[in-house]
Order: sequence, then C-alpha cells, then structure tokens
Amino acid sequence: MAATTSPARFSRRSVLRGGLGALAASAAGVPLLSACGGGNSSGGSAKELSFWNFYGPSDDRGPQSKWFVDTVAEWNKNNDVQVKLRYVPNKDYMNGSTLQTAFQSGQGPDIFLISPGDFLRYYNGGVLQDLGPALSEESKKDYLPGLLEARSVDGKVYGLPMEIEPLAMYYSEAAFEKAGLSEADLPKTWDQTLAVAQKLTSKDRYGVMFETAPGYYQNFTWYPFLWQGDGTAIKDGKAAFDSPAAVQALKFWGDTIKTKVAPRKSLGTGGGDVLSNLGSGAAAMQQSGIWAVADMRSKAKTFKYGIIPLPTPAGGQPSTDLGGWAFVANSKGKNPEAAAKFIAWALGSTDAAGVERQRQWNTVVKTNLPPRKSVQEAADAKGAFADGVLKKFANEIAPTGKPEPRFPPEVYQPIADAIQACQLNGADPAKAAADAAQKIDTFLKTYQGAPIS
Repeated sequence: MAATTSPARFSRRSVLRGGLGALAASAAGVPLLSACGGGNSSGGSAKELSFWNFYGPSDDRGPQSKWFVDTVAEWNKNNDVQVKLRYVPNKDYMNGSTLQTAFQSGQGPDIFLISPGDFLRYYNGGVLQDLGPALSEESKKDYLPGLLEARSVDGKVYGLPMEIEPLAMYYSEAAFEKAGLSEADLPKTWDQTLAVAQKLTSKDRYGVMFETAPGYYQNFTWYPFLWQGDGTAIKDGKAAFDSPAAVQALKFWGDTIKTKVAPRKSLGTGGGDVLSNLGSGAAAMQQSGIWAVADMRSKAKTFKYGIIPLPTPAGGQPSTDLGGWAFVANSKGKNPEAAAKFIAWALGSTDAAGVERQRQWNTVVKTNLPPRKSVQEAADAKGAFADGVLKKFANEIAPTGKPEPRFPPEVYQPIADAIQACQLNGADPAKAAADAAQKIDTFLKTYQGAPIS
C-alpha cells in the first residue's frame, strides 16, 4: 500500500509551463479491489465503440456538445472502427450510479470520462486500458510534467487529461453595489466571508454559495479549505483527517448554512453552475471553477462579475484544487486497443489539427488551462490569458493549486459523509472528523491497491 501527503504547490511557471509535479509512485503486482468489469470483450475486432460522456450530443447542441460531436465525426470519417457518443446528463454522470451500475453488470462503455477523484475506483477495479502503446513519445513529452503521472500506475498511462481546472470565488458586481459594498470589501478570510455574505443576503438572494450535493465534485471543492490549514486526509500511510485543519474547514462550511447566508440547495446543475446561481441573482458570491468563464461569456455577456482567490482561515495559506477530466478506455470493452488509439488521437495528436482541436476545447468552447505545452503556446499566441478573469486564474489562482487527490471510494466516502453531516445537519465537526479518520485508518490497514495520492 502506498499513500502520500498533499502534493506541493506550484508557481505560475510550473502550472503553465513546467507542469504539476510528479504525483504517482509505482505499484506493481497489487490485487484488484472491486468487481466492476465490462464483459463486452470480443477479441479486439468490434467496429463500433461506445463513448459515454456528459457533454454531447446534448439537447442544447451547445459549443461543448458540438466539439464532442465534431471530434467523433472527424475520427469516424477516417477510421474503420467507429465511435458512437452516448450523452449522460451531468448530474447522473457525476453523482449518480449510471456508470458504476453499467460496469457492475458487465455493460460498461468502451470509452468514458473520469475525474482524478474517481481514478482508483476504476483502476483498482481492473477496467482501465493502458494507453501508452497508442501514445507517441512526442505526445507524452508535450504534456505538462505530472499530468500523465497522476493518471499512471507503474509507469503505465491509464487516462489522458483534457484540461486543468482551478477553483475560485466568483462575485456579482451588481450585488456588491446594491449592498453598498466595494472592491475593498471582497473577503480574504473565512470570517470576512461570513460577515460580507451577511450583508449581501436578502429575501431573494444568498450571500455566498458552496456545493451542497454529495459527490466527488463536492469533495473536490472542499479540499482547498482543508489544505489552507495545512491539513490532509492521509499522511505516511495513515489517516490524518482528525486534525484542527479538517475540523475548522468542516465548521466553516457548516457555519454558512447555520447563519443562513448560503443555500441548502443550488439551482441548475449544481454548485459549479455559475450561470444559474450567481448569474440569475440567486447568489452574490459562489465558489466554482475556471470552466464557468465560458458559460458566462456565451450566455450572460452583459453580466458583470469578478473572481477572487478562495478566502483562507486566519493564519492560513492560499490554496485551490486543480481538477480536470480525462478520457479513459475500458480494458474489458469490445476493442480496447482501438479505444486507446481514438483517445490518443483526440487528445494527444501533436500535428496542427490536434493542437488546434485542444486549443478550441480549452480556450474557446470551454475555458480551462491547457494540459499540453504546445496547446498553451497556441493559446498564448491568441491572447487567451492576456487579460480579464482568465489572466487572474492563470497568474494568481492556479499557482496556489494542488492536484485533486485520487482517493478510492473507501477514503472519499467518509470525507463526503463528514462534509454533509457538518454542512447540512449541524453535526459536531470534531466528532465528524474523528469518525471519518477512524474509517479511513481501518481501510488503509488492509488496502492493497494502487498508490493513493
């Protein structure tokens, strides 16, 4: 068993030029943990591969949906093995059981998306295909250092990242003006956040909003508040969640609900949906990621907003979470080798068309930090991060980031339960942290899967 502490922080140069740092150690000969499989194997001869995702083809046929549709169409035009998209609504994909149930019944997709937080569920379940043979050395070197390692075990790459997604606090300029507040009132600390949110709260608007629905996304958005107090879930192979940092972070989120400055339920697709919450006037401040810039740019062009770093506790250090989805192939699917080739082509092509495809995804149809050097250079040439909120994300927010941890479900779930208990049910943070730590420690004593980081 291998477990690490929280990864190191990064400078702007390391995030945008030098990478995220090596994250994963090697682990050979570890047994599988779960029985999720995909009994669709047909000896690599299948001519149609299923690709499950939460982007397209969606009902709104928006730019992100179109990118997926166009990418698959381009592949299908030039290859005998065809890829067929299956759209799964965002909420069902992220927090539902659609994907897990499919694998448990032996009907998992050939290609699908996973976050770093869910990597070990599928790796330890034995259903991730090694993508390395399909990737050129040029492609591997083009990825920022650490990004492939975060999705690797024993030197083998099992996921190809699409993006890097830091988190920040969005705020409505109109809401601040209406409350008689200025830029000088933008909160820097947790106490200031609660105080300013109180002034921003009205009968039809909450002062601040965090994700309230349980799931990997909520954990992802909560981790920075743990890290700000120098906390971690695992250290030196043992649970470290029973700490002052965890207790104060759990309490802070609970206090936002207890003082009624934050909602118990978000609008739209969830806490990451800035358009439906901040943009509708239902919230004055909202934690979300860099992806929301594209949504606001395309659907709320006149809405005036800004971003600030996530507020910190007294004496704390700035921190954000660097997420990002990856394409993965089902090793038990109909044609794993062809699935790996599609992924390597779609996300890893180093020719001009491949770089432009990734530039479009990361800076035009969606807003992220590109995971590849060549794509970052192409984006810079177009001035993608030259000004505005994207410049702030790149220069100020991302350098305080840490990669999203890859925790197996048995580590993720106790943390999720503690967050929910303290945020929505008024549980004692100290007891919740201790209970979670005990469950994590019990699991770690017998864990035999890939390294946890």
